[in-house]
Amino acid sequence: MIKIDKRISKFRVDRPADAPARIGDERRPDVAELRKDGGKVIWMHEKLERPEVLIGSTYKIKTPVSDHAMYVTINDLVLNEGTEHEQRRPFEVFINSKNLDHFQWIVALTRIISAVFRKGGDVTFLVDELKAVFDPRGGYWQPGGKFMPSIIAELGYVIEKHLQTIGLMPRPEMDPHRRKMIDEKRKEYAARGKQQDAFARGHYPEGAQLCPKCSTAAVVMMDNCMTCLNCGDSKCG
Repeated sequence: MIKIDKRISKFRVDRPADAPARIGDERRPDVAELRKDGGKVIWMHEKLERPEVLIGSTYKIKTPVSDHAMYVTINDLVLNEGTEHEQRRPFEVFINSKNLDHFQWIVALTRIISAVFRKGGDVTFLVDELKAVFDPRGGYWQPGGKFMPSIIAELGYVIEKHLQTIGLMPRPEMDPHRRKMIDEKRKEYAARGKQQDAFARGHYPEGAQLCPKCSTAAVVMMDNCMTCLNCGDSKCG
């Protein structure tokens, strides 16, 4: 009996002496490596089987180029569960939609991405590869003003968001100097929008415009029409 009194950092599966070695085994590392950004790369073993229960998250993709939404489910495998080294790794992905126009490439893409997830290692390269796909017919704008070059690119953003959630990718953080400059510009814009004269002490909402009829800063947008709250004058009649 061998007593293990320290953390296991690597392991190897012994094969029978007469078993032929598979191509590429001598090039595949059996230990965890470090990425350039400091994150740990975990190589999963080829004997790893799918557990009965996996933890997953589902993301909704609604594009203006399709009448039906797409639902992306990414299931994670929990490594070292219950220990201080517990970590979630993506294991498989499923894409579901009522639109059958893209059924073939959806099935192919989910199988390829799931195979890369199960292979282990640094899977973050998938994000850049998917985000670099452009639709020859042109992209589309998301609600909020963000441009998406293609549906595949949006899938890449979904996988990036999931990897950031489970800790495999760092969340983008703004430089402190840039954040300070943006805060100053926001305060400057808010101060410029407020009235600094006697009108600011009125009983009407801040930012109300001056009424040309009663000369009171009480004109606001009501029912898609500029209306004075003091005299009731309206441009809509």
